[in-house]
Amino acid sequence: MLYLSQAAGLATLVLWLYCLFDAITTPEALCRNLPKTLWVIIVLLLPLIGSVAWLVAGRPERLRPATARPSAFPEYDRPGRFVATDPDDDEEFLRRCRERAEEQRRNAPKKQDDD
Repeated sequence: MLYLSQAAGLATLVLWLYCLFDAITTPEALCRNLPKTLWVIIVLLLPLIGSVAWLVAGRPERLRPATARPSAFPEYDRPGRFVATDPDDDEEFLRRCRERAEEQRRNAPKKQDDD
């Protein structure tokens, strides 16, 4: 029976240390429900109850990616992001490009030969 008590005490110590370091290293803006300083004091003074409270109510929530494989570029996962279409499929775009190129050719200064 003594071993079970020691194991529970060790588990409480490990949980307490984990939650204490986690609360200390979490940015102030990400703490939920209470200010960071108050969370650190609660976890420090009430090891078991404070640790469980930190995990349930204070720790920042993890954001799960919408896709199975997260993108290397988080700005691509932004909702409402404009997705470009293939320019070769857009006849209007190609027509405007041709017109602009022709206008630039007409307005370009003519080369004069120095012969």
